Amino acid sequence: MKKLYQQIYFSPLLFYLVFTVPVLFLLGFFIPFLYLISWYYLIGLTVAFLLDLITLFAKVKLTASRNLAAKFSNSDANTIHIQLMNECDYHLKIKLIDEVPIQFQKRDFEKHIFLDANSQQEINYELIPKKRGVYIFGKLHCFASTKLGLLQRRFSFDGEKEVLVYPSFVQMKEMDFYASHHMKSLFGFKKVRRIGHTLEFEQIKDYVVGDDMRTINWKATAKQRRLMVNQFQDEKSQDMYCLLDAGKNMKMPFDGLSLLDYSINSCLALTNVALKRKDKVGMLQFSSQVSRMQKANNQKLQLRKIMESLYQITPDYAMTDFAQLYAYISRKITKRSLLILYTNFEHKVSLERQLLYLKAIDQKHELILVFFKNTEVEKLRHSIPQNTNEIYDVSIAEDLMLQKQEMIYLLKKNGIQAILTAPEELQINVINKYLEIKARG
Repeated sequence: MKKLYQQIYFSPLLFYLVFTVPVLFLLGFFIPFLYLISWYYLIGLTVAFLLDLITLFAKVKLTASRNLAAKFSNSDANTIHIQLMNECDYHLKIKLIDEVPIQFQKRDFEKHIFLDANSQQEINYELIPKKRGVYIFGKLHCFASTKLGLLQRRFSFDGEKEVLVYPSFVQMKEMDFYASHHMKSLFGFKKVRRIGHTLEFEQIKDYVVGDDMRTINWKATAKQRRLMVNQFQDEKSQDMYCLLDAGKNMKMPFDGLSLLDYSINSCLALTNVALKRKDKVGMLQFSSQVSRMQKANNQKLQLRKIMESLYQITPDYAMTDFAQLYAYISRKITKRSLLILYTNFEHKVSLERQLLYLKAIDQKHELILVFFKNTEVEKLRHSIPQNTNEIYDVSIAEDLMLQKQEMIYLLKKNGIQAILTAPEELQINVINKYLEIKARG
C-alpha cells in the first residue's frame, strides 16, 4: 500500500476554498457577523475535506486495464483499448493519463471521463507509429474524484508493456485483393495464355496439324486410337527478389516516414501478392555491402520469414555500392529472376555513375528500378514566386524534376524498366508493374 501523500492530490477548488478562510477571518475583525460565519465555514470545509478523504480511500474501488495488440502496423492507425470499471456506489470523475511510448512525443495525453456507480466504460484511442522497432508503454494513471471534487486519488495500473512495430501488415491486407486473378481486368491487363515446353503440364488434347510431334502421348494415343499430344504451359513459379537500398539515398522522410520504410511496406505487400501467384519470393538488403538476404521460396512460412527480415532492417545510411550488389547477385542468384530494386536518385549524375552495374544486372535478370518523386519539390515547382529568392527556388525545383524525367529516358534507352513514383503511391504502382509483367508472360 502506497503512502497517503503519494496517492492524494489537492484540486484547484480546494486551494480556492482554503484561501477564502483567512480572508473571511480578516473581514471578521471589522464585521463581527462575518467572524462567526468564518468559523462555521472553516468547520464545514474541514468536515467536507475529511468526508472526501475517507470516501476516496475507504469506499472507492476502481480498476482499469489497457489492451494492446501484440504487434503494431507501421504508418497505420493502431487502436488501444482501455477498460475502466467503477465498483463502488458513487459517481466518479476520472482524469485518465496513459504513458504512451516516447517515440510518439505525446506529453499532453489526457482524457476526462464520468463513470456512473457500478458501471464500466471502454475508452479507445489511436496511435500511428512512423518507425519500426520496440515501443514501451508505461503505466496507466487514473485520478479519481467524487462529486465534492476537493481531492483526487491516483490509481496506477499496468506496468511497462512492450509492443513491436512491424512493417505495415494492414496495408498488405488491403492490397491482398490484387492476388485474385479476376481482378486484373480492372487495371487494363489482358490475361495471356502462353503455351510452351516447360515442366508444367496442362492437359492432353487431340493432335492437330502444326502440333510438335515430340509431344505425342503414345499411351493416350493407343487408348483413344487417335493421336493425342501433351500440352504444356509456361511455368508459373518464378523467382522474384526485392532489393532494398538501406543507404543514405533512402534517408529522406515524407510525412514522417522514411523512403526506406515506404519501400519495406511495399516489399511486404508485393511479397504477399506474389506468393499467392505461386511465385518464389526473396529479399535482399544492401548499402555499402549486402547485409541480409532471404532466399526465394514459396513455402507457407516464407511470408513470415520475410516479414521478420524486414522488421530487423536497420539503415546504416552509408554510401550505396552497386558494384558490391552486382558481385553478390552474380554469386548468389544464379537463376534468372525478377528483381525489384528500391533505391533513389536525386541527380542524373548519380545515376550515370551506377548505370554500368545496373545494365550488367539487367542482362542476367529482369530488373525493375524503383525510385521516388520528391513531392515537396513538386509542390514548390507549381507555386507562384513572390520575390527573387522564390524565383530561384522554383527554377531549381523545375531543374530537379526535369532531371527525374531525364533519368527515366536514360534507363529506357538502356533497356532498364523503371518506376518513378510518389512515396504514397509506391505500393499500387509496384504491384501494377508486377501484374503487367506476369500478364506478358
